[in-house]
Amino acid sequence: MSDSSRKKSSGIEKIAAFIVDKRKGIYLVYIVLGIFCFFSMNLTSVNNTLSDYLGDETETRKGLDVMDSEFTTYATAQVMVDNISYNTASSLCESLEKIDGVKEIAFDDTEKHYSGASALFSVTFDGVSTDEKCETALANIEEALADYDTYVSAELGDTKAETIAAEINVVMIIACVIIVSVLLFTSRTYMEVPVLIITFAMAALLNKGSNFLFGTISFVSDSIAVVLQLALAIDYAIILCHRYTEERLTNEPREAVIIALKKAIPEISGSCLTTISGLAAMTFMHFRIGLDMGIILIKAIFISILTVFTLMPGLVYSFSSLIDKTHHKSFVPQINVWGRMVYKARFVMPIIILGIVAACAVFSQKCPYVYSYTGLKTFRQNESQIASRMIDETFMTDNVLAVIVPTGDYEKEKDLCAELEKFDEIDTVTGLAGTEAKNGYVLGDALTPRQFAELIDIDIELARVAYGAYAVDKEHYGKIVGGIDSYSVPLIDMFEFAYDQMQEGTFTPDDELKDDLDELHDKLEDGKKQLKGEHYSRIVLNLNIPEESEETFAFLDTVRNTAAKYYGNEVLLAGNSTSDFDLSATFGDDNTLISVLSVVFVMLILLFTFQSAGIPVILILVIQGSVWMNFSFPYLQNSPLFFLSYLVVSSIQMGANIDYAIVITNRYMELRQEKSPK
Repeated sequence: MSDSSRKKSSGIEKIAAFIVDKRKGIYLVYIVLGIFCFFSMNLTSVNNTLSDYLGDETETRKGLDVMDSEFTTYATAQVMVDNISYNTASSLCESLEKIDGVKEIAFDDTEKHYSGASALFSVTFDGVSTDEKCETALANIEEALADYDTYVSAELGDTKAETIAAEINVVMIIACVIIVSVLLFTSRTYMEVPVLIITFAMAALLNKGSNFLFGTISFVSDSIAVVLQLALAIDYAIILCHRYTEERLTNEPREAVIIALKKAIPEISGSCLTTISGLAAMTFMHFRIGLDMGIILIKAIFISILTVFTLMPGLVYSFSSLIDKTHHKSFVPQINVWGRMVYKARFVMPIIILGIVAACAVFSQKCPYVYSYTGLKTFRQNESQIASRMIDETFMTDNVLAVIVPTGDYEKEKDLCAELEKFDEIDTVTGLAGTEAKNGYVLGDALTPRQFAELIDIDIELARVAYGAYAVDKEHYGKIVGGIDSYSVPLIDMFEFAYDQMQEGTFTPDDELKDDLDELHDKLEDGKKQLKGEHYSRIVLNLNIPEESEETFAFLDTVRNTAAKYYGNEVLLAGNSTSDFDLSATFGDDNTLISVLSVVFVMLILLFTFQSAGIPVILILVIQGSVWMNFSFPYLQNSPLFFLSYLVVSSIQMGANIDYAIVITNRYMELRQEKSPK
């Protein structure tokens, strides 16, 4: 060994000795950090909306930004009551509408709201989804329906976060039981199991408690980081633990821990760096959840390796006497025959595996991804999924699409609404200019003084005076000179002008007209909040086609082209279908980018780690081949895979598989110094 190598080894040994000798101080630091992180976990804000991570250049993101800034979107809920008569449901609807916080409930005798002794109440709340009063109103609705067979589908406040948190807790309990069982089965001494669990628990606590540094993280990162740590931190800890067991055969506990740590640091570090490089590739995704996941998961890996290198050695030494006393016979059977079989098949098996990998590489590219929750079929369903499924099976739920166009031209907006209503794929069209006002007129219709007078039943001369005042107010003097009788004004503008004049006292209608104007004004103001902004107007479509399908994506182009005839390129579409389309378009490019960057990054680190040109190629083929094999199954089974599942599973699989590949390769390199290749 060269002098430089000895110095390097000596340096690592000194660090290892320091960690073991100063273990009590390190315990104190971890206790303080653990207490802090236990409380700081609640400081992290979790974002449950995937569309928030779409790129700024996507149509959905642009549309959502416009809607957030210019319109009010009231919270809604779908409430299905089973085994109920129509009359009972109708009276029940009237009582539910009186609940504080409920704005209105849509219910009638059509199949859209009553079918097969089931009633569907489409509830609109008097506030946005984050308003606490909406959650209270929903809770009161559920309480009022406690005696009925009820299914509620709504996303208010933190309901999704609470559901995910509850499910992750169940997953973690199951995982912990499995892991403890496996550790007991594969352990060489019983006392090493608590050491491994303490190390992992501290790593998970520190990572979750430090997420507040990022302010807001996605619900995906918040839920899977602990699972990834579970897969990797335990691996790192087991590597160190087994190294200690081997060294303990010939050394005292302190020396055994130091030597084990010295040998484990390069091995674990190489594995850690390759895992991080694969996760780093995710940060280059156009879909920004990749950046969010990449950063959180990389931090999780760093914290995991930190606890294994600094906390675990002290624990192993502190419990060394108990570890020695709790040795037991190995429960794992000898599998030497497997090694002999693999060696004998060394000329045939690589060809077979290469053929399988090549086929799976093709199959995995055809994996049927889905981008919405509605396309998912899960083995176990939560209450929200059950409610949504029951409602979908009984009623055809709406697929809502918003068409956002420049505001100000009611004639264009009215004509666009009329044209959109002709499509069979659209059930209803709601636009301010296309809303019916009275006697068949819509708010976007331009009326003359005579038509307006007949509509609201006033004297024609009074109508002419009102139109003249409007023309002066808008500086349309030419209309006065050219003849006020031919002057046409959009009904919505005339209603608003008449109301303003009434409020100022320049126009005094009779009581009946005053009541009509007051009622219409309230409706207009409510409609303008939802449909008319400072720069844009919103037209809401209820589609009767699936949220995610080729037919739906093609129809988005039809809607866009129809609106473009009136507004050119100034049209934006926003909704679950556009979000799914943007996700599918973005994910395809991102998937390729991640695969290429992951291979490049991992290759470079493996090349540096092993200083061999052949080993990185072999390991990459094994690692990437296993990922291809895994994701060929959805294609072969014709089972749709949620696109986020790919990101989560592939990151965990690649991280864990790299560990296994590097551990085996390192062992081979060590043994190769003393033995033949066979």
